[in-house]
This record gives sequence, C-alpha cells and structure tokens, in this order.
Amino acid sequence: MSVVDQLARQASRLANDVQVSLRRARVEGERRLLQRQHRAALEDLGLRAYDLVRAGELPEAPLAPELAAIERKLIELEAKDREIAQMQEEEASPSDSEAGDDGFGAAFPMMGDASDDSPHESPPTSPGAGWEAADRFFRSDR
Repeated sequence: MSVVDQLARQASRLANDVQVSLRRARVEGERRLLQRQHRAALEDLGLRAYDLVRAGELPEAPLAPELAAIERKLIELEAKDREIAQMQEEEASPSDSEAGDDGFGAAFPMMGDASDDSPHESPPTSPGAGWEAADRFFRSDR
C-alpha cells in the first residue's frame, strides 16, 4: 500500500466525517428551531387561556395555581413600575439637601469644587505654558 493510497483513504474518511457532522448540526439546528416554535405556541396558548379565563369563558378552577402565579408576577411588575417612576421623579427634582451636591466633585476631584469658582472671574486668556510650547512645536510654518 502506497503513501498516496493511505492519504486518499484518510481524506475520504475525513470528508465522510465532515458530512456526518454537518448533517447532525443541521438536524440539531432544526430541532432547536422547532423547540423555539413549540415554546412560542405554548406561550400563545397560555395568553389565550388567560384571556378566556379572565373573560369568564373558561373555568378558573383547573388553572388556579397557574393563574395565581401570573397574578403574583403582575403585582410584582406593577410594584417595580411604581419604584422606577418614583426613582425618576427623585432624579428629576432633587431635594434641597442634594441640590448643591450633584456628585460632580466626587466623580471629578481634579476639577476642584465648582462652588469655589466665582462667576465674576474672567476665564484664563491662554491655556498655559505647556500648551504654548506645544503650539510652537507643532506650528505648520516650519
């Protein structure tokens, strides 16, 4: 048996393995898609059943535990919505004790205290000696 025959046989075996793997991956992908579609159909069924129970067209007794769980989650969602709305109101209108402290000084201590800056002082006319040296270095007239 020659080396070429051995390589041809290994290449054939490898190609077969790749085809089997691709087929398996395709079937597994189709299975996952079907699972997602199944879950979506169950969700639609659950929503429809919930609506029918609330409308009085389906008896509530057989679905009582599931309906109670749904109601609990709805109550929790409403509580979170109120909590978010309250937090947004607090952020929109800070209290008097928070009015002077917006966290800027803590977040950017290198900037100094904003209340120390007098509004009557004029801003500096030049950015500083370092900037002037950089400006001289990078001038385009060289």
